[in-house]
Amino acid sequence: MRPGRGVTMANRRGTNWKLESAPWAAGKARAGVLEQLANWHYVLGPAMVAAVEAVTTMLVETAVADGGTCISVHVSDQDGQACIVALSHQPALTAGQDTDGEDVLRQITAHRAVTGCGTDTGPDGRRLWAVIAL
Repeated sequence: MRPGRGVTMANRRGTNWKLESAPWAAGKARAGVLEQLANWHYVLGPAMVAAVEAVTTMLVETAVADGGTCISVHVSDQDGQACIVALSHQPALTAGQDTDGEDVLRQITAHRAVTGCGTDTGPDGRRLWAVIAL
């Protein structure tokens, strides 16, 4: 998977990928996030790899379930933490339709490495994010 255009943010590095909203998107996203963290010289043990994979999967599968034609995955880092964001690009989704958002957040926070997470909807669809202490 090739990263999309690099994202420049104050005090952190970031990149993103646009993927087809399909069942295989979570696998591509997992691989891309782990590869990017390795490129940034994070050395993750097996438990941390499993946590990053599980959280990325939950974020992406929820965005895919929104029913759009594409999703995007964004990853950035700062001070030994990674922020992973999935955006559904489903503009018809409204805040009232975010019925599984709270369930997903509960599942994400079950991972001890997660220091924060959230979800919101906007004109560009639903955003789901998690911050993981690496």
